[in-house]
Amino acid sequence: MIEVDDLPDLQDPVVIAAFEGWNDAGEAATCVVDHLAQVWDAQPIAAIDPEEYYDFQVNRPRVGVAPDGVRRITWPTTRVLHAAKERAGRDILLIQGIEPSTRWRSFVVELLALADDVDATMVVCLGALLADVPHTRPLPVGVFSEDAVLTHTLDLEPSTYEGPTGIVGVLADAAHQAQIPTVSAWVSVPHYAGGTPSPKAALALLDHVEDLLDLRVNRGDLEELSKAWERGVDELAASDDEVAEYVQALEQATDTAEHPEASGDAIAREFERYLRRRDDPNP
Repeated sequence: MIEVDDLPDLQDPVVIAAFEGWNDAGEAATCVVDHLAQVWDAQPIAAIDPEEYYDFQVNRPRVGVAPDGVRRITWPTTRVLHAAKERAGRDILLIQGIEPSTRWRSFVVELLALADDVDATMVVCLGALLADVPHTRPLPVGVFSEDAVLTHTLDLEPSTYEGPTGIVGVLADAAHQAQIPTVSAWVSVPHYAGGTPSPKAALALLDHVEDLLDLRVNRGDLEELSKAWERGVDELAASDDEVAEYVQALEQATDTAEHPEASGDAIAREFERYLRRRDDPNP
């Protein structure tokens, strides 16, 4: 059972969700939600009872010293945080979670019951996957929706993916079945550099969250971390001839293939995003 604190009155709320685990290559999706929670000073309003959904031998509880000096155990769980954003003209609910070990359908029912209670106007599911993409180029992000209105207004396409899915896919499908407008955004992370957190992938995903919500988000140190990550992967490639040759082949394939990133619409969106950042003195 989800434990909910007193809910404030929410204006046009949007739910943004990301989960640790299979859906989170390079920790990119959860990094975006963590970043939003930090820059928007989001406050916890609900948590799912972990006893119902997690195998504690897989996701172990942690013991530590709390700020009051008392040793406490922190249990792995999924939390919902509230971020009031006047500039966005709406409230945001952030779901910070771990992919559950069991009872996925009951898990998403609990989350969507909360979304229904607050009359959420949209659910945005974030994911990251390992792919054959070079770290030296813009990392591609696919944005999909099954909602007819969103596909028209946001110029999106339904996903054509077929195969295994994770909790992000299950949540997106359940939200759509519940008739809550839903968008899924997935960033591709270079598989040869997917073993460490990828701020560059998180930044690419954050750009698309901005577009979906029509707002600007303070980058904090994400841009510097992204550059540092790319330099680190450059050094990795330089130290291994096979990796260097593979990266070069990926670069050539990326540069010669037709990609959405090279379309006129994408260039126009990037230019509009640049103008918003330049003209906004108060990110």
